[in-house]
Amino acid sequence: MIPPHGGRLVERILNQERKKEVLDKLAYFPSLTLDEELLSDAENLATGVYSPLEGFLGEKDFHFVLEHMRLSNDLPWTIPIVLDVAEDEASQLKEGDEIILKSEAGQPVALLHLREKFRYDKEKLAQKVFLTTDPRHPGVARVINMGPILLAGPVDLISPRPTPFDHYKLSPKETRFLFRQKGWRTVVGFQTRNTPHIGHEYVQKTALTFVDGIFINPVIGRKKKGDFRDEVILAAYEELIRHYYLKERAVMAILQMEMRYAGPREAIHHAIIRKNFGCTHIIIGRDHAGVGHYYPPYAAQDIFNEFPDLGIIPLFFKTFYFCRRCQAVVNEKTCPHPQEDHLDFSGTKIREMLLKGETPPVELIRPEVARVIMSFENPFND
Repeated sequence: MIPPHGGRLVERILNQERKKEVLDKLAYFPSLTLDEELLSDAENLATGVYSPLEGFLGEKDFHFVLEHMRLSNDLPWTIPIVLDVAEDEASQLKEGDEIILKSEAGQPVALLHLREKFRYDKEKLAQKVFLTTDPRHPGVARVINMGPILLAGPVDLISPRPTPFDHYKLSPKETRFLFRQKGWRTVVGFQTRNTPHIGHEYVQKTALTFVDGIFINPVIGRKKKGDFRDEVILAAYEELIRHYYLKERAVMAILQMEMRYAGPREAIHHAIIRKNFGCTHIIIGRDHAGVGHYYPPYAAQDIFNEFPDLGIIPLFFKTFYFCRRCQAVVNEKTCPHPQEDHLDFSGTKIREMLLKGETPPVELIRPEVARVIMSFENPFND
């Protein structure tokens, strides 16, 4: 099986004895209350999703990632995984502290071993990662609202947070075991934040033709307004897999992580994560992890040229559409017919039809999937 990124799968989960010790002395630890996105990062660090990282980035690695898209040991890494805090919170903490990271409901989730705290340049962070400082970009808006101090150090998981989607939750250790049990030597990962249309099914099944199995891995977490709600995405994919996939060839599990909409940098980040889950290949489509008009359509594919040592094979898909004359999904290499015969897979058009209560045509979306989406009173994030 493909080795994890950096050669070692991180697993930092407290054993029962240490967990009891920490929980019994909870009042003696300093603590921080984090939002869902930061807690997801803490869990991903501890369970190996972000291997080889063992904790939030220190100052040296933080600047290497911004400047070179690599860790200080030269390993590819494009998105800085950081823990930001307010000035007054940072002033109460010192290097060497063990800090309880709590949910807003008060649940102790993780233990941070504080190694460093440092200041950073928000404008530089936004420009390097998102290639813009425009506050209308959702990732930039997130940076603007970050605290001015970053805390760094290894993270141990105390207790994962329960979610409505726990039965879809698998760690990299678990997916690797599952893929081995299925006899899959090659696995293609599919990153998604949307419900599936016929175009998605086309790229998934095209890729599946060349590998043993497909790992459909929807992102569950904070997304921008107008994106599909998490429960809608999962219900739609369940219906698609039930009716149109071989059960022994498809697996779905969630990735709890916020969408950063960082375009090309996030495409590399997504590839590293799927490599850690055990994927040998990843599908990278047009405008992968993009938003608005901040990135050229194929920037997320072109960036892979800069990472020949990434260790996972990207499968690139360019423009494809449904041709009324071919009566099939086609691309610019396979269809001779003019544009007026083509029906584009427009997410915006599908959303508009669904909002009006109209069922999109079968050339765009499976009727079973459309019915599931339309069964929700409001399938979109407000």
